[in-house]
Amino acid sequence: MAHYYLICTYILAGVLGLCVGSFLNVLIWRLPRGENIAKPASHCPKCGYVLKWYDNIPVLSYCLLRGRCRNCGERISFRYTAVEILNCLLWLACVWRFYACGIGAVIACCVAVSALIVCFFCDIETMTIPDSMIIGIALSGLALLILEIFGLGTGISWQDRLWGMGLGLAFFAFFFFFYLVVKRKEALGFGDVKLMGAVGLLVGWQGAILCTILACLGVFVWLLVRLLRRRGGVQTEQGEFPFAPFLAAGALVALFFGDAIISFYLSLFV
Repeated sequence: MAHYYLICTYILAGVLGLCVGSFLNVLIWRLPRGENIAKPASHCPKCGYVLKWYDNIPVLSYCLLRGRCRNCGERISFRYTAVEILNCLLWLACVWRFYACGIGAVIACCVAVSALIVCFFCDIETMTIPDSMIIGIALSGLALLILEIFGLGTGISWQDRLWGMGLGLAFFAFFFFFYLVVKRKEALGFGDVKLMGAVGLLVGWQGAILCTILACLGVFVWLLVRLLRRRGGVQTEQGEFPFAPFLAAGALVALFFGDAIISFYLSLFV
């Protein structure tokens, strides 16, 4: 019977993950632009064609339409389908990783990973991080904190979560204001500071440190690739670059594999 419930949970998470992933595309497009997320209905940005329900079936509609608008033939970015698939896979991963902790932990983590996906793509496309998504991550962390008090959480104590939030806010805020005073310009956006505070509440102080290290490593590798491309004669853009995608990716690694990575690291010194 337990296996039956687990299989049903996987199926439900997969289907809902795809459907919610479709909605995330709406958030990614409309939130940074201050548009209403409910109205108008989804439509082609070129010809204004209002999508029918059968044009909005996650993944399947994209394949049937061959990645083009039904009305004008304008190409549809694969990013929409990628977000749907990514959200589905991450929701399945939440079931895999946290089902033993209880359905409450699974739901809280699903909300958190979906919000991280929105932050990831919004910052890439518009260099902004929606406050509503940061609040969603923080509320997920708060829900896990409350569940932890009743022994239903993911194993990170409520004290560690509060320390994580404080550490994330303090470290990134210090870096933000220090660079602002010394260099008279921003080294990172204040949205990154708020995001890291929410992530700290979600994954605890050890997870927050791991997330920061992974994000910095990701930036280093990305900058190295840019440098090598430039040496090869390929011109690349200069100036600001989005940091939230690296933080979001680091947060996902810390959420799913933080305990294993930290335990392995500590075992090297024992």
